Amino acid sequence: MNDSLVIIPTYNEKENIRLIIEEVFTLEKKFDVLIVDDSSPDGTGDIVKELQQIDYDGRQLHLLERTGKQGLGTAYITGFKYAIDNRYDYIYEMDADFSHNPKDLERLYTACAEEGADLAVGSRYVSGVNVVNWPMGRVIMSYFASMYVRFITGMPINDTTAGFVCFKRHVLESIALDSVKFVGYAFQIEMKFLATKFGFNIHEVPIIFTDRTRGKSKMSTSIFKEAFFGVIQMKIDSLFKKYIPA
Repeated sequence: MNDSLVIIPTYNEKENIRLIIEEVFTLEKKFDVLIVDDSSPDGTGDIVKELQQIDYDGRQLHLLERTGKQGLGTAYITGFKYAIDNRYDYIYEMDADFSHNPKDLERLYTACAEEGADLAVGSRYVSGVNVVNWPMGRVIMSYFASMYVRFITGMPINDTTAGFVCFKRHVLESIALDSVKFVGYAFQIEMKFLATKFGFNIHEVPIIFTDRTRGKSKMSTSIFKEAFFGVIQMKIDSLFKKYIPA
């Protein structure tokens, strides 16, 4: 078994899923892949099952199918538990739509395996603003949203909402995963906040984020509201809480 597992949540990603899996499996470093699919009506899960029949030179493709669309956060929690149960040392979050360059997985691995990071964040904002194909309004909203989160939480992270991350297993083992509250993109904020509260070493690895060219974005107004208002409540709750490893 390989030491690294890339978790990719999917919902209607038939245009991307075959390409992203094959791209990860061409990397020199061997990564296993876990697809967590929320019963995609477009047949994403069926494509993954087809690919599971292929020999990828020791790289394993796993699939967990869930009933209905349950949200990004719960998909990752499901994947984290799978990774812990199967004793993977390095666990990654990555989107299916190529907004995250699979080649950068090796750089996140290096940050954790060789440079002392407990959590490596693929950061759009650690070296300027590195975003391609986003409308200027969305770039501005994302950048200032991350500044807002930093101001409220005090996290020393430039890209607090990043969804391209590598965790060492002991980080996820320390967090009571069933107590994580957010299910949308605010989940990314909460996981980083918890990691800082437990005192883990976080490195930001500069990446170039490219907006999807195939399929539809899952961003919505309700997801944005969850992040905006939830961060304040998360910070208030933390003032009355002791952070003891699970």
